[in-house]
Amino acid sequence: MKIIVCVKQVPDTAATMTVDNGAISWGDAPLIINPWDEFAVEAALNLAADQGGEVIALCLGKEGETEAIKHALAMGADSAVMVSDPALEGADNVAASKVLTAAIQKIGEADLVLFGQQSVDTDTGLLPVQTARLLKWPSLTLVSKFESVNPGDGKIQVLRSMEEAGQVVDSSLPAVVSVTKDYGEPRYPSFMGIRKASKAEYPVWSLADLGIETPSSSIVWPEVTEPVKKEIVTEIIEGETPEEKAKSLVEKLIAEKVL
Repeated sequence: MKIIVCVKQVPDTAATMTVDNGAISWGDAPLIINPWDEFAVEAALNLAADQGGEVIALCLGKEGETEAIKHALAMGADSAVMVSDPALEGADNVAASKVLTAAIQKIGEADLVLFGQQSVDTDTGLLPVQTARLLKWPSLTLVSKFESVNPGDGKIQVLRSMEEAGQVVDSSLPAVVSVTKDYGEPRYPSFMGIRKASKAEYPVWSLADLGIETPSSSIVWPEVTEPVKKEIVTEIIEGETPEEKAKSLVEKLIAEKVL
């Protein structure tokens, strides 16, 4: 069984975002693997252990930004592929889905492609569905459990986490799956895994290697501005009795033309 797990590098979630000259700045914050993607890597490793097979980490980003791939390898992924091209600077989900689709097709013969539910920087949750559409594969979103996987028969059954219930879904393989944090706590990379990942070599593919032109983005951000800071004043309503406090509150609301 061949499982491709897509990972992304993002700024540390503890970092503070600022706007500098119309562009987003994360300062000196370190880059980390997207926390949601750790659940996808964990699911991929467990499936490969149960079914037998390999896990390939696939990352789209800048060539020097290797933390996401190294983290996935340290967790136990068998190999990795990086897709990097200067022409992809500022690519949106539409463009990214086209690039990932081409990379998945180049890797070939995948039974499953796993994503984290969303990324903490853009927070759209759309990339798994967009990629599935281009691959023309079933899209299984918000998956918290893999009930059964049978590559030989080309079938899979998953549990989707809904707001008020769970939904069991049967699908054919290959398929694209987005994994939620309800799947289970991801493992910590071992010391040996970290050492192995630090020495790992993997291919870096450009758009030319994928055989595609630079995909156009549907959305661009010509400028980003910070929200206007509002001064908030908190006032405690005084009064001897609840009735007096209520009367004072109503008078203030009328004065402010709220009522």
